[in-house]
Amino acid sequence: MANAIRALAMDAVQKANSGHPGMPMGMADIAVALWDGHYRHNPANPKWANRDRFLLSNGHGSMLHYALLHLTGYALTIDDLKSFRQLHSKTPGHPEVDITPGVETTTGPLGQGIANAVGMALSEYLLAAEFNRPGHDVVDHYTYAFLGDGCLMEGISHEVCSLAGTLKLNKLIALYDDNGISIDGKVEGWFTDDTPQRFASYGWNVIADVDGHNVAAVDAALTQARTSDKPTLICCKTIIGKGAPNLEGGDKVHGAALGDTEIAAARKNLLWDSIPFDIPAAVYTAWDAKEKGAALEATWNTGFDAYRAAFPLEAAELERRMQGDLPAGFEQNVAAAIAACVDKKENIATRKASQNAIQALAPTLPEFLGGSADLTGSNLTNWKESIALRSGKPGNHINYGVREFGMSAIMNGIALHGGFIPFGATFLTFSDYSRNALRMAALMKLRSIFVFTHDSIGLGEDGPTHQSIEHVSSLRLIPNLDNWRPCDTVESAAAWGCAVRRKDGPSTLIFSRQNLPYQARTGQQIADIVRGGYVLQDEENAKVILIATGSEIELAVKAAAALKEQGVPARVVSMPSTDVFDRQDAAYKASVLTRGTPRVAIEAGVTDFWYKYVGLEGAVVGIDTFGESAPAPELFNYFGFTVENVVAKAKLVMA
Repeated sequence: MANAIRALAMDAVQKANSGHPGMPMGMADIAVALWDGHYRHNPANPKWANRDRFLLSNGHGSMLHYALLHLTGYALTIDDLKSFRQLHSKTPGHPEVDITPGVETTTGPLGQGIANAVGMALSEYLLAAEFNRPGHDVVDHYTYAFLGDGCLMEGISHEVCSLAGTLKLNKLIALYDDNGISIDGKVEGWFTDDTPQRFASYGWNVIADVDGHNVAAVDAALTQARTSDKPTLICCKTIIGKGAPNLEGGDKVHGAALGDTEIAAARKNLLWDSIPFDIPAAVYTAWDAKEKGAALEATWNTGFDAYRAAFPLEAAELERRMQGDLPAGFEQNVAAAIAACVDKKENIATRKASQNAIQALAPTLPEFLGGSADLTGSNLTNWKESIALRSGKPGNHINYGVREFGMSAIMNGIALHGGFIPFGATFLTFSDYSRNALRMAALMKLRSIFVFTHDSIGLGEDGPTHQSIEHVSSLRLIPNLDNWRPCDTVESAAAWGCAVRRKDGPSTLIFSRQNLPYQARTGQQIADIVRGGYVLQDEENAKVILIATGSEIELAVKAAAALKEQGVPARVVSMPSTDVFDRQDAAYKASVLTRGTPRVAIEAGVTDFWYKYVGLEGAVVGIDTFGESAPAPELFNYFGFTVENVVAKAKLVMA
């Protein structure tokens, strides 16, 4: 069974002349122990709600996963394996969720797979605590992760495994491929951590020195792990490229095709007589998990039917949340939240407006799972009914600690698992720490909501280390990421509504530290906020268009008033989400940004991004240097965010 994995990995990488055969060959026996003895899944239904989750954190070894999926009976054919790493195939170079049936997450950036696994294990724990009843354990599954030296070298592994140990996520089991090799060679030159001691210090159950080529030994370790009240790390000693007689144990087998000669030698060494991509019928029979998987799901379905009969409301709620559907009345709740903002007309920081929106939505949105990277009191992501998660105490608000990257990747795991809509917060400048997890969320089309506060020089005295200059524009460069920078309470509530209802991708919500004035609007203008950009104020026969976002809307409105006094009619366009605005039809965009009218963009950040809207003949009031440490009003004056400067720019583009 293990040699079937090795053969398929060798053959697929050789055919593609690209890939990583070493890890699949080295972890093949570990895979047999897990997938044949412990892993609960149904190849006919990869989305079965109570399946165990399997994540390949060392995603470069993707052929291991593809071989397992093919052999156990998923809709992944031998022809799919032959198309490994080819355009539009179901077997891309690294595992991709929603591309390959049975793949739970997209991996490749090392360390993020184990982070996603922490999020999935956390989801299982919280859902079980909320929905299980005596005699009805309808949420009861494990999360398994394979990981290698590279995952453990990445700092994110420390962030997330530390938190997992603190929370005692005992249904998380990680199997470490301890082969001592990475691309540059033997890791002893740069990685000499005492990994078992490291994980023991996190509060993990550690099973060390397991022979990774002894299926019975790995099986015994897995059995032991399932009895622990802590997450478990099983340290498996392996030989990379096991079976390739001239290359095994070295770096040359890590990331390149073995070549025909070495493959022939490996086949002889492994006593594998089959031609490339040919698996003996007896091996297929041994691996086939379709019947067992169908029985597992059928048993669970019978149990869920009994649960539904005893607890119909809970059953319906669990199904709704796992399907990702929003509760009845959600749209009315958003509308009511916006209406309350209109009634109150508050001049408050948008971070506070965000908290108000959370408070309005959370009581009727039980899938909300909030959090902050040690800045709850500054990000304002808690609400009156929020309960802090602690070890042994379920909650709906997570204190992630100072772990911005880990928080974001854990959120992605929560979103992938289903049952929750995660949101987590930090200062905007620290979005840099999170950036690759944001990118992965966008790539995987996850409903993760990233809240970033203290969004500009407006945070003041903390200075340039904390003042975001390039961040908003750089986030807008990530495909499929919707970025919102609201200007007041109404736009903040509308942005939250858009982020929650979006099912095909993540959103960032970017908020101010300082108070911002309420802007009056008509009903149609409020309705148009969800289009990303709209006309906030307008004068007949406007001679110039002022485009702004967030805190700079106030300046645009004041500049338009000054221009009016000087006989220059102006239009003010609020564009809280350029990403959403860009998706509107051409007619709508032209109605907002009328052709031929000179334009000035105003945002407290880098200027380059805005020339796509103002054109080379337009002007941008922005910042192309780092900030300074001083009170916010002084900084806005110092950097030219004044009515006088905007008026001057407007007259310049009109000349």
